[in-house]
Amino acid sequence: MLDLQGYEASIFNGAILTIQVAILSLILAMILGMLGALAKLAPYRWARAIATLYTTVIRGIPDLVLMMLIFFGGQILLNNSLYAINEWLNEWFTSSDPSHEWVDYLPDYIDVSPFIAGVLTIGFIFGAYMAETFRGAIMAVDRGEMEAAKAYGMSTALAFRRILLPQMIRHALPGFGNNWLVLLKTTALVSIIGLDDMVRVSSLAAGSTKMPFTFYMSVALIFLFFTSVSTGLLKVVERKFSIHAR
Repeated sequence: MLDLQGYEASIFNGAILTIQVAILSLILAMILGMLGALAKLAPYRWARAIATLYTTVIRGIPDLVLMMLIFFGGQILLNNSLYAINEWLNEWFTSSDPSHEWVDYLPDYIDVSPFIAGVLTIGFIFGAYMAETFRGAIMAVDRGEMEAAKAYGMSTALAFRRILLPQMIRHALPGFGNNWLVLLKTTALVSIIGLDDMVRVSSLAAGSTKMPFTFYMSVALIFLFFTSVSTGLLKVVERKFSIHAR
């Protein structure tokens, strides 16, 4: 039994926060992944080019670098943009009314929440991986079935929902499950941008108590529990879709 020196509640709250980040990031990744997959299979060259650029860049840069770049770089870009817009608005009003005094129409500074930044960054990263997973799953479905659906008078949206989507899910599940497990572990990166997830809480506790093995082992066991539960649920879902396929 690990002695957590009274940090049990803090680590538990950090674990809940980790799951929240993971689930919200997964939802965003699925949306971006589906859009990316459809764009890669679209007949429009510009859509394919944008989707290819997105997946190539994201998969080619380490997750840690992207996390730092989006959080710190994005915050600087956002606040510089606010300053520039404020200046432009004041110049515009001054030109029309010389007596106009300086007014900040927008906030001077926006402090981006580490929680929001973490969700957006992880979702953005794994959207690229989901795009490739969904693209492969869509391509695995026999195109003749979609043509038959259209021949029966189904709209593109209806054929997608009734014909393509159920079969695509079955083909995408193995890759989707792997992406989810990696995403879940990637949430540990949010600790570097100041979010009090269980990794950051454990790191602070380890430094305070001089017991790094105890606290990092507890984090490892919690992640192992999360991934084990996820693997079991994914197997149930895969079994269900396999039964429907048979």
